[in-house]
Amino acid sequence: MLTDDEIRHYERDGYVTPDFRLPTHVIEAISQAHSRLVDQHSQFSDYCSALLAYDTWYLTVARMPEILDMVCQVIGEDVALWNSSFFAKPARVGTKTPWHQDGEYWPIEPLATCTVWIAIDAATRENGCLQVIPGSHRTKKLARHNQNDAEGLALSLELDPSQFDAADAEDIVLESGQVSLHDVFLYHGSEPNHSEHSRRGMTLRFMPTTSVYRHDITPRTSHDGPLSMSERTVYLMRGADRSGQNDFRMRH
Repeated sequence: MLTDDEIRHYERDGYVTPDFRLPTHVIEAISQAHSRLVDQHSQFSDYCSALLAYDTWYLTVARMPEILDMVCQVIGEDVALWNSSFFAKPARVGTKTPWHQDGEYWPIEPLATCTVWIAIDAATRENGCLQVIPGSHRTKKLARHNQNDAEGLALSLELDPSQFDAADAEDIVLESGQVSLHDVFLYHGSEPNHSEHSRRGMTLRFMPTTSVYRHDITPRTSHDGPLSMSERTVYLMRGADRSGQNDFRMRH
């Protein structure tokens, strides 16, 4: 469980790195599952935005009571999982994730998600760890994003630089097995990996069921790859659908 101080940190800064570590055998199992995925789908050697469309084994991790307990502490007891992704950032791959807010991409109303970011490898400044602007989530609004189709970017929408000062950024440095949690409105990004070490990270996207995942909405732009937002399966993980409008049918 998150401590009171950790909950306050999440509420104040929009993210937290709890005093928690996944067991080695879980990290090894995730690593093996990712290797299976890449063996079968080589296009995902760097990034896969829809893990559950290819292997529902990843639900094993999302169902871990320790993870769900922490998520429920910050978004409530009624929780759905709507996505899981893998950010591999292989060694010497210069893919940069521009500064953005996750909610700019997602068809969720009202907009709410807690992302659990799991370090499979150590995430360091040298290999492109996550960077965040603490407190940038507090407005609970989406800031202006601009289209950026430059080479070497993982996403095509980028926060307008007038909206924040990159000098305020903090690095989320994690050891293998550590996790971080962050809010849907938090400004964040990451530098390219020019190191000799991969920076594999897995994400789990949880939303409170007071929100609705809108399969009928096409986002402004998408970083989904082969699976559109309308084809995502939403999984009820705890509690009940408080909105009464979520569709939990299998879609892939």
